[in-house]
Parts: sequence; C-alpha cells; structure tokens
Amino acid sequence: MSKDTETVIKEFDDAVNMTAKQLESWLQTEESKSVGQKDDGDDESIGHKSGKRIIDILQKKKDDYTDDDVSHMRKVVSYVHRHSAQKPDGDIEDTPWRYSLMNWGHDPIK
Repeated sequence: MSKDTETVIKEFDDAVNMTAKQLESWLQTEESKSVGQKDDGDDESIGHKSGKRIIDILQKKKDDYTDDDVSHMRKVVSYVHRHSAQKPDGDIEDTPWRYSLMNWGHDPIK
C-alpha cells in the first residue's frame, strides 16, 4: 500500500536538505556530473536529472504538486534512505557517495 501524499511530502522535506539554489549551483559542478548511473546513450546521470526535477518541485507551492511530482518525491525519499545506509567509512566529504546523494538533494554532512 502506498503512503499517503502528506507523508511523502513530509519525508521528502526531511530527506532533501539542500535549497533549490544550493542544488542548482551543485548541479553545475564537475563533481556532480562525474557520478551516477547513466541510461544507455545518455550523457546525463539519473541522479543529475533527478536533481533538476527536485529543483522544480522545491520551487512550487505545496498545493501545486502534481501526482507526478509526488511520485518523484517517493523515488527521492527511497533513494536517499537506501543510499544513506551504504555510508562508507572515513571522511565522506570528497566521495562519490556524498556527490550522488547531493545530486538527489541530500547533503549528508549538513
């Protein structure tokens, strides 16, 4: 059974700890573009595309969210939870693990 929309939105707000502006700046960096899985023939990673989508969502009012937005929020929450559980040992500041999470709007050292 799927979580209700309110719960998804709350979990999304908890998972995404970067502002639209921070995420936008981050997505311009080489580090951001250097990580993540790419679909065949695509130059842009899934996470990088997700980041752009998250910016759109962050810039909307809650009442303007579409079913598609909520569906993407679900994906983001799921990714952030799953990926966070795979935290590497040691200093994580300059790791692909952190960069991937940041593409999804979550900076683990914030």
